[in-house]
Amino acid sequence: MKKAILVLGMCVWAHATYAWGQTGHRVIGEIAECHMSRKAKKQVQKLLGKERLSMVSTWMDEVRSDDAYDHTHDWHWVTIPYGKRYAETEKNPDGDLIEAIGRMKKILGSDTASGEKKTEALKFLVHLVGDLHQPLHVGNGTDKGGNDVKVKYFWEKSNLHRVWDSGIIDSKQLSYSELAESINRASKDQVKMWQAGTVVSWAVEAQAYHPQVYDFRDVGILSYEYNYRNWDLVQAQLLKGGIRLAGILNEIFG
Repeated sequence: MKKAILVLGMCVWAHATYAWGQTGHRVIGEIAECHMSRKAKKQVQKLLGKERLSMVSTWMDEVRSDDAYDHTHDWHWVTIPYGKRYAETEKNPDGDLIEAIGRMKKILGSDTASGEKKTEALKFLVHLVGDLHQPLHVGNGTDKGGNDVKVKYFWEKSNLHRVWDSGIIDSKQLSYSELAESINRASKDQVKMWQAGTVVSWAVEAQAYHPQVYDFRDVGILSYEYNYRNWDLVQAQLLKGGIRLAGILNEIFG
């Protein structure tokens, strides 16, 4: 019975979760294309045709309304309770963010998967790597990734998760291409450093920003000052997400 309740709680969180919003996900896809090898770009183009990573990056959110993709709802996030390692956590039977990224990588690197299956896996992967870099998609198991943290954002009712998905980014009123161009300034050493590590270590890194994310100086009222203190982190996570996505695709496709 307890397990059933846990799974139900997971599903409720998943339906309320939309990482980065369209602008953030497209920024990550746009930046990834700038850091991909020629071979990787060729293979990606072969799978996507005339579509770009930036535009397919939101596909996983768009298919939420299709019952055929109900099984993917829990892939958008992962729970790692504070003080535990991912390997020690109780795993979601429907999969989670870390597990799904690993599975999509295997499909893309497979010699037997069909082109259609690989195209779908690529669309999933672009979105999932973006999700991984939104700090509240690596939850602590207590508040549904900030969805239960009710706040007023610029005096409108909201929740912490929504503020990080889209509120802070949308407040800048930049297009995804404008934002991508403005932040894509990583050095070669930074690219090498950020692409090192594993999906699990990147998740742990994202969760390590929780003290900053949950720091409200005006309790429950978030506006200019909160945006100011967190805008650098938002930009850094978007940039890392794009560079790491490129690294994954370069590794898969050569």
